[in-house]
Amino acid sequence: MIDLRCGALPDVVVRPATPADVDGVRDVADQAYSVYVERIGRRPAPMDSDYLALIGQRRVWVAELEHQVVGILVLTWAHDHVQIDNVAVAAACRGHRIGHRLLQHAEEQARIAGLAEVRLYTNEAMSENLTYYPRRGYRETHRATQDGYRRVFFAKAVREGTTRAGQG
Repeated sequence: MIDLRCGALPDVVVRPATPADVDGVRDVADQAYSVYVERIGRRPAPMDSDYLALIGQRRVWVAELEHQVVGILVLTWAHDHVQIDNVAVAAACRGHRIGHRLLQHAEEQARIAGLAEVRLYTNEAMSENLTYYPRRGYRETHRATQDGYRRVFFAKAVREGTTRAGQG
């Protein structure tokens, strides 16, 4: 369990995860998602991800504070967008803009890759996220049941003059 005081946001570093980070990554995922098990009626998918494999595929970034993993970001690249598969923050560090910093990192990765958009989804039962993402410029695009989870999908243009096809 991470025991940090997260008041020093400037000290947070976002960097690619290494195999040595896997326990910290799993811990953050467990902290972030365990509160939703009862609401959803099962473990959220990120609690059971193979983080060692994802790290090996260079898809995971960590937010690090005082040499401890306090946030995680998992990305997938598509031909026209970057997909955020997971963004999570340690319980002790919520409310300190670490999630915002990780979203900004995903947006920067999309711009570096020349992609116009970042997409993400959240579980419908994670009601806090339904207001959090729009405050950060993401707009809801649709809702669907996927892999047995009721998901809400969002997108954000990261280059001027771009919008998702069919979304105007």
